[in-house]
Amino acid sequence: MHAPVKPAAADPVPAPRGTGLKLALRLAWRDLRGGLRGFGVFIACLALGVMAIAAVSSASRGLSEGLGREGRRILGGDAAFSLIHREPTPEERAFLERHGAVSTIATLRGMANAGEKGSALVEIKAVDGSYPTIGELRSEPAGSAMDLLAARDGVFGGIADPVLFGRLDLKPGDIVQIGSARVQLRANLVSEPDKIAAGVGFGPRLLLSQDALRASGLLQPGSLVRWTARVTLPENAASDAALDQLLADAAREQSQAGWEIRSRSNAAPNFQRNIERFTQFLTLVGLTALLVGGVGVANAVRRFVEAKKLDFATLKALGATGGRVVTIHLAEVMLVAAFGIAIGLALGAAAPFALGYALADRLPLPFEATLAPGELAIAALYGLLTALVFAIIPLGRAHDVPVSALFRDQIEPDRRRPRWIYLAIFGAALVGLVGVALVFAYERRIALIYIGVAGGVFLLLRLIAWGLMALARRTPRPRRPSLRMALANIYRPGALTPSLVLSLGLGVALLSALAFIDVSLTRQLTQSLPKTAPSFFFLDIPNAQASAFDEFLAKQRPGASVERVPMMRGRITSLNGVPAEQIKASEQMAWVLEGDRGITYSATMPEGSRLASGEWWPADYKGEPLVSFDARAIEGLGLKLGDTLTVNVLGRNITARISNFRNIEWRSLGINFVMVFSPNTFAGAPHTNLATVTVTDAASPTGDAALMRQLAISFPAVTAVRVKDALEAVNVIVAQLASAIRGASSLAIVASLLVLAGALAAGQRARLYDAMILKTLGATRRFILSSYALEYAGIGVVSALFGLVAGAAAGWGVVTQVMKIEFVPDPTGAILAATAAVAVTVMFGLIGTLQILSKAPASHLRNL
Repeated sequence: MHAPVKPAAADPVPAPRGTGLKLALRLAWRDLRGGLRGFGVFIACLALGVMAIAAVSSASRGLSEGLGREGRRILGGDAAFSLIHREPTPEERAFLERHGAVSTIATLRGMANAGEKGSALVEIKAVDGSYPTIGELRSEPAGSAMDLLAARDGVFGGIADPVLFGRLDLKPGDIVQIGSARVQLRANLVSEPDKIAAGVGFGPRLLLSQDALRASGLLQPGSLVRWTARVTLPENAASDAALDQLLADAAREQSQAGWEIRSRSNAAPNFQRNIERFTQFLTLVGLTALLVGGVGVANAVRRFVEAKKLDFATLKALGATGGRVVTIHLAEVMLVAAFGIAIGLALGAAAPFALGYALADRLPLPFEATLAPGELAIAALYGLLTALVFAIIPLGRAHDVPVSALFRDQIEPDRRRPRWIYLAIFGAALVGLVGVALVFAYERRIALIYIGVAGGVFLLLRLIAWGLMALARRTPRPRRPSLRMALANIYRPGALTPSLVLSLGLGVALLSALAFIDVSLTRQLTQSLPKTAPSFFFLDIPNAQASAFDEFLAKQRPGASVERVPMMRGRITSLNGVPAEQIKASEQMAWVLEGDRGITYSATMPEGSRLASGEWWPADYKGEPLVSFDARAIEGLGLKLGDTLTVNVLGRNITARISNFRNIEWRSLGINFVMVFSPNTFAGAPHTNLATVTVTDAASPTGDAALMRQLAISFPAVTAVRVKDALEAVNVIVAQLASAIRGASSLAIVASLLVLAGALAAGQRARLYDAMILKTLGATRRFILSSYALEYAGIGVVSALFGLVAGAAAGWGVVTQVMKIEFVPDPTGAILAATAAVAVTVMFGLIGTLQILSKAPASHLRNL
């Protein structure tokens, strides 16, 4: 007998090179060699959102660093000490000169009278012989400030903003009257190094010498003039320690001076805060674009999973675990995400350089484009976390699906919940995304509100999609076949309903919000004057000429309503003994503690005010100083009846007790003040008067010009502010803000369009299957197109209705809480935008369907 033959030993199966993540990355990279087809929307969505965040944060860094580096130039020195109403005393100036070189400027409003050509409000800056101590004054024609401003034959020189030349039809060499002084406008003002520190004005800038200001007669007791002494430390003692010592000495030795002090490290604090706030707003807009794009990421990954089903089945049939399959393809998706993020980072990093190049001569502030690695890293982190949040769930669903179900999934998708590990990854990535948004937010309260709203919108859209599918499932079957098929498509397995509702609902909400913001802003710009608004404000009326001024207005505007009150400027130095700089005020009331405020005294409560709490003092009150305060201070500053506040007026600290709080109607544009004191508080103090004139019939522009011209002749020290002109100046700023909002939000709208296209593309494979089967069974092109059109239109209308409501709510929040203007509930623009969005959805869907119907069934049925 033959011995049994032993089977030959089988060759060992070679183990794959590398294990775990290394193997997954290698296989993912090999798969990507075939190209990025199907990832176009995925890459575009991530690149768009990351670009927006990177560009905004990089540009903000350029502005902030520019302000920090150029603090001395912006301020005009190492430290600035400002006083209202008065110049520094010899003792105060001597104190400052012990620490460094001192230069002074005076700023105030005045009237430039050009005779028959009219008069105009100007923002006067009177400088001394050393101006500018730091930086360069640029004019056309060029020349030194002192040469251009020097007096020649009794006529002073002036350098004026080109706007003044255009407004009064003047040219260099013409003479205007400033108060009692004759000023020859010798040059156009191109730029001034300390422009930002002066803030926003209502009129064009006019540079004069201080000799011209004194000769003008505008310096009256109580005049609203701000004197600023700039201290430049010696070169050998200009360290931060020396600057800190100067500020400490000023607080200790000159505590009663009433100075508002700024240093080179905070040369323009309000401007810096506004940059940070606007940066946060634009970053949230970029994050919105990224989150909207995240829906596109989810759709693209879902489409990727559909296209890779055969690969999944093959890998599982060869023994690959579900975890290995998911890891390989998650690595592939994240590699593509890294590519999209890299594109966004490159564009975002280049944006500040493009901005600096394009607007180098237009930006009135120091801006130096720079690469900001930290900001770019944050933008990349936003992109990676967004990609992971929206990709992990679609990929995780394939873990436990058997090979047979993967092949059968073409008809009946598996809707089981992903394993807990993928849900945990999703949760961790979501928490990370929220954490990044909170950690790097300028105001965490706004970031929290944004996160809550964004999460609520996503949840609501998902619930609406489920509700629409449930409603379609329970609706009685109509007789019309195309309508019956449209209803079935809404809730069928693998329906496009969730993706379309999410992408279209977000897009319509954004469009509707912009439409409501636009109409509210337009109404604000065109109909902002109340019916009883004053026509003019008159500032710096000398107390000795008050009666003569009343008679002048009665003659010029017979029957007009004239209101005149005493006015001074004062700065709050403490509340209940706590220094103002240590008070933690709300954002809405912080401005009250910043700089000086207009104050008055009155025996009676001003018109436009309503007593909220407390009692008004008697007309003949003679006791301790009392003050009436804006009622918003109860919460904004934490004040209550009986509390004390100290204000510095004319270099004296005066403490008053809060007697009552008032609700103030600011929108009437009448005279009103945050603080109104009892008359005995400022008995005998020098002051000027503030007056308004309100006419019942609208005066012609010619009549207004004649009034301003006659005023400049009769009362050269008085400044007239035409209310319409002031509002136009404000409206220009509001319009620019609106343009910025529209421009920034357009990124999110583009992302919505990409997401919509991606959602429709994600369902193209299922549509191809349906169309081929229907054509084989004899369905006509018209029947298929009409059923799909009805499906898209039905989903679009429901999504648009949600978008209208959500957009109205978002628009209301931006208009009333951010812009602080009246919300106009005019839905016309929003409805048009929603209608257009639905039309675009139907059009995109039918274009894809037409492409499918143009193909022969036989070639595709073999591959389905």
